[in-house]
Amino acid sequence: MQEEFLHYVWKHQKLNLNQLYTSSGERIDLVSPGRQNFESGPDFIDARIRIDGQLWAGNVEMHLQSSEWYRHNHQYDKSYNNVILHVVWQHDMEVILPNEQAVPTLEIKTLITPAVIQLYTQLKSTKSPSLPCVSFWPEMSQITLQNWLERLYIERLELKYKAIVSQLNSSQNDWEAVLFQLLLKNFGLKTNGQSFEALARSVPFKVIQKIVHDPDDLEAVLMGQSGLLLEKPSDAHCHDMQMRYHYLKRKFDLNASVGASPKFFRLRPPNFPTLRLSQFARLWSSKKSLFSHVMDMDIKDEFYKLLTVELGSYWFNHFTFGKVSKPSKKKLTSKFIDLLLINTIIPVKFAFQKFIGNDASEELVGLISSIQKEENSLIKIFDPLTLNEQSALHSQALLHLKSVYCNTRSCLQCVIGNKMLSQRF
Repeated sequence: MQEEFLHYVWKHQKLNLNQLYTSSGERIDLVSPGRQNFESGPDFIDARIRIDGQLWAGNVEMHLQSSEWYRHNHQYDKSYNNVILHVVWQHDMEVILPNEQAVPTLEIKTLITPAVIQLYTQLKSTKSPSLPCVSFWPEMSQITLQNWLERLYIERLELKYKAIVSQLNSSQNDWEAVLFQLLLKNFGLKTNGQSFEALARSVPFKVIQKIVHDPDDLEAVLMGQSGLLLEKPSDAHCHDMQMRYHYLKRKFDLNASVGASPKFFRLRPPNFPTLRLSQFARLWSSKKSLFSHVMDMDIKDEFYKLLTVELGSYWFNHFTFGKVSKPSKKKLTSKFIDLLLINTIIPVKFAFQKFIGNDASEELVGLISSIQKEENSLIKIFDPLTLNEQSALHSQALLHLKSVYCNTRSCLQCVIGNKMLSQRF
């Protein structure tokens, strides 16, 4: 049993309100449970409770055992002097205030049905299956699920907002620089995301702004900084890239130490870092201000047009430097662009609008809902969660649900867990 369960029961009044009595036998009538306090001090404030006919206004404190009042040293904290009711799982001793009056105490362990306690214990147990609520999912209404998943997705964006604002602060409040860093990171996907992020930070953005109009210069810097240029050029293009990089490195005094080089191992050739960096260079050089274009768009097809780029002739028959391959166009696929929208474009749009005081939630929910659902092992866990319509909003929301709620067993804060418990009271 955890104290959060007492908070849940009290907040939602999941008690038989006709059987509330203090430990000394006085009748309790709950007028208002008060507001839950997430700061220091009593658990609920501004409650209104009638005890033995007398109306009291004040605070409510909760513990698993009454004696925790003293173990937590509340007797020395004046903010607890206005507690009008002590709600406990088990009453094991009287609590006396400085005015020598006993705090009225309500013991609730006998007021909750065993089925509810059993379900709560099952949900909180780390020995339970990864999702002990799975059998209940089919009973959830589509409207309830849709609303909950939208809330989860906005929560996910809010978390990303904090990280983006932190990055903005370290980038001299330059939103274009933030987009550059995040977009380059996500061009590396999961395998090379960290090395691409280190690469983005290894080149001052003012340098990027000076070379952005020549995609070959930008490509040379990215390839050279990441250690992908061959020491002994094998062809004319590789030699040209090396010459460009050495010149620009000296000109801008670049430090080539960016940590681990990007990986090729177990990657399909279209995801090789050489191709991804060349594609990124062409994309970033294709517009004067990519950030402004991104902020002005809100339709998926517009982003497809913006982010679809083709590489130079060298990469038509190469995946890496110096090794000829079967000719093929190396365009960004719609699936890859979807990942950029999900992981970079939409979070940055949300962060920027929130930063300037606008609420873009409705617009971005519409955009993410137009993108195809992601598929991975974590999302497959939720297959029994029957949904009429599925999109990237749902997959992103489910990832957030798993990491923030399921993994921490925060079932009382989850709409599904809440619904399960409510139907058993």
